[in-house]
Amino acid sequence: MTDRRTELADNLAHVEERISTACAKAGRNRADVTLVVVTKTYPASDVRLLAELGVRHVAENRDQDAAPKAAECSDLPLDWHFVGQLQTNKVRSVVNYADVVQSVDRPKLVTALSKEAVRAGRELGCLIQVALDAESGDNEGQLGRRGGVTPAGVDALADAIAAAEGLRLDGVMTVAPLAGPYAGHPRAAFERLMEISSGLRGNHPAANMVSAGMSADLDDAVAAGATHVRVGTAVLGVRPRLG
Repeated sequence: MTDRRTELADNLAHVEERISTACAKAGRNRADVTLVVVTKTYPASDVRLLAELGVRHVAENRDQDAAPKAAECSDLPLDWHFVGQLQTNKVRSVVNYADVVQSVDRPKLVTALSKEAVRAGRELGCLIQVALDAESGDNEGQLGRRGGVTPAGVDALADAIAAAEGLRLDGVMTVAPLAGPYAGHPRAAFERLMEISSGLRGNHPAANMVSAGMSADLDDAVAAGATHVRVGTAVLGVRPRLG
């Protein structure tokens, strides 16, 4: 366990250096960027070590893995982010532990999240997942290949979240697209997300969270203005295969 703690500490230090360097180059305050460590496929013991090392935000993308892990780590001072595509039949479980759902992409999911947040007596933060692989008004309201609503559908979904009981509209999220005009251009994709965020804040000033960037492209995300970066492999190492 000591070796694993040392490994995680070294990896965190390297990621911290990358974030700090990117902030300095962009003229940004390091405190304005939050590291969210994606702990999917890794055990609760790693989450405990990360908490000991000062991590306060962790993310999961599969409820069947996240729910028992969050329960096992419920004594830790952590904010849990759900970042995977979320089916409505998993919403009740996710609402029990998630503080933020970063992958809200359709009205039906908003309705389900609101119902369960009210039932649980919780306020749930929500990010709109924006699909930048389908930048077209012709696709309004449709989901992108990697999940998410197209840019043309953001405003309507934002209004629905803001009006839903038990939900709090926190901002937007994206994953660097594998197809479409931004494929292979993460900086441009993240700059486009910042434009969408700016437009969103015109009607919802408090929705200022911008989640973008992962291990390979967090530097581009910070340069573009992301407030949160989601980093897994660079902290935890190459992921074990899922059985």
